[in-house]
Amino acid sequence: MSSVQTQSQTATWRLVRLCLAVFAAYLAIALPLPVLPVFVRDTLHQANVVVGCVIGVQFVATVLTRGLAGRIADTAGPARAMRRGCVLLAVSGATYLLAGLLPGAALILLVAGRLAAGVGESLLVTGVLAWGIGTVGQPRAGRVMTWVGLAIFASLAVGAPIGVGLSDALGFPAVAVACLLLPLAALALTGSVPATTPVAGARLPLRDVLGRIALPSIGLALQGMGFASISAFAVLYFNDQHWTGAALALSAFGGGFVLSRLLLARTLDRFGGARVAMMSMIGECVGLAVLAMATTPTSALVGAFIAGMGCSLVFPALGVVVVQRVPPQMRATALGGYAAFQDIAYAVTGPVAGIIATHFGYASIFAVAALSAAAGVAVTVMLQRRTVVQATG
Repeated sequence: MSSVQTQSQTATWRLVRLCLAVFAAYLAIALPLPVLPVFVRDTLHQANVVVGCVIGVQFVATVLTRGLAGRIADTAGPARAMRRGCVLLAVSGATYLLAGLLPGAALILLVAGRLAAGVGESLLVTGVLAWGIGTVGQPRAGRVMTWVGLAIFASLAVGAPIGVGLSDALGFPAVAVACLLLPLAALALTGSVPATTPVAGARLPLRDVLGRIALPSIGLALQGMGFASISAFAVLYFNDQHWTGAALALSAFGGGFVLSRLLLARTLDRFGGARVAMMSMIGECVGLAVLAMATTPTSALVGAFIAGMGCSLVFPALGVVVVQRVPPQMRATALGGYAAFQDIAYAVTGPVAGIIATHFGYASIFAVAALSAAAGVAVTVMLQRRTVVQATG
């Protein structure tokens, strides 16, 4: 085996360890998601609006600190950013534990914990993306974003039932202890992975960075409406149509999402981010249209599956474009700003889709999401044309 192959295998194994660390750390976000609303409403006897605020404050913190996380990763190093994220996620678990032990201060402690988790998520994800790309090289940036996304998705998939099981068997403090220990385990997993050093060079003004990544970021936001619509309203859509198997809608979407990442991840390195994003957005648009026009639960499930396959590779594909558009010393800052567009899309879609459903019915949500994906196709076509022009020019 040549030294080049050995180095490649070593880098790949390091990336695997980083993804395992992300999976473990992200469980601190996934485990409490189904448990906290019940704890706040039933144990603390708070209104639904308070429940929503406690859950939502984490996502606000994540959006607002994406840029900060990127600057830390670019200047102090991505390894330090990721490890700080793990520490903050452990802090969130500690505050949850205190909230379970101190009912009088529980609400304040929960809000503090959710804020810590939001900032921790920013640092964790931005740090690991930059660390992974620095480990395996920019030409494999698509692989990094695909594998990290799979680790996060898997964590969310298994975290909810584990969280509910822990809470039912041992109570809320058991969930809190798990949220404290898992990020520390993730921290230990990163210990044997060499840190990549920050890339030297003049830093661009944030305005210039945003200008360079605006088009792929807008494409990501347009894709996000479909993802968020299915996640939030697919079950309600099935129930409204009096169809059985409502839970299967999310399973079909998730199955398509995972299958696409497992089977098609290598297309990013082969065909380039812009082309893969374009084909993925077309798939998402078709799937959402099928879902909107479905007349049977089977056709709706097919639409959800196709939409899942389409959504799956958009983030890593457009992320490859983002990485190519900025100098290495601004890579993490660019990725942080790019990811924030997805966070904003998820946050906006919920209330907007709710208004649409109230006036036009649940099917119309997916029709509008299909139009959003179609606009995303137009954006990716523009990106592809610019890529061809740059390559030939």
